[in-house]
Amino acid sequence: MNYQQLYDNILAKRSFLCIGLDPELSKKPEHVRRMEHPAFEFNKAIVDATAPYAVAYKPNSAFYEVFGAQGWHELEMTVSYIRERHP
Repeated sequence: MNYQQLYDNILAKRSFLCIGLDPELSKKPEHVRRMEHPAFEFNKAIVDATAPYAVAYKPNSAFYEVFGAQGWHELEMTVSYIRERHP
């Protein structure tokens, strides 16, 4: 997203809301932690619920790095999902 896209999104949604996507799995419900891709599934639910109001999403890579390759994969899945479903 460039500056103009962000500005247009702020005007369209009349919002400055930016959602941080920091998957600290110990704080997630048990049923989420048992999923194959728990960080992605939780992020997906948050993104879908907030898309009408949020103008941007900010995943913090450090929260994904601690999970190694799986974490990087879920970060990539999250970013792809946002770009495809809620650009």
